[in-house]
Amino acid sequence: MAGIHITDIESAINWWRERSPSVDGIVACAEVRALAEVYGLMVYQRQAEIDEHALPEPAAHAWLRWYASTPDAPCIAICSTAQGDAVCKGCGRTEGEVQHWPRLSPAEKRAVWRRITLQASAWRFNRYAERARQSAAVDRSDPLGSDAGTPRAA
Repeated sequence: MAGIHITDIESAINWWRERSPSVDGIVACAEVRALAEVYGLMVYQRQAEIDEHALPEPAAHAWLRWYASTPDAPCIAICSTAQGDAVCKGCGRTEGEVQHWPRLSPAEKRAVWRRITLQASAWRFNRYAERARQSAAVDRSDPLGSDAGTPRAA
């Protein structure tokens, strides 16, 4: 039984709000309404998690669509479990989590993601995080220069 954390429900709501904004500024799309009902009940009942099988069908469908937009595995291709470590220095998953990752449910995977993110001790969150940010900045830069698209004189 895996639980979906309230922060994942909130992230899914925000993803859907951006993806399907309200046309009138009042009525949210069906996916936001389904997830918001779950979120509101979790807040009211002071629950940090909800069992993945307890989600109503519309909310489960909306959550799974959001989940599909997130990175699957935290692997950064530096797996120290292959060298005998019980916990991977690269991603922070245990050897069992690495081995069984393809069989984990989406909620189980998100629970692992949450744990390793909160721990923030794996290289993906420190040693290589800066490199990833630098790489992303380079990817977004204009390779043609700032005058791209400007007609040139013949």
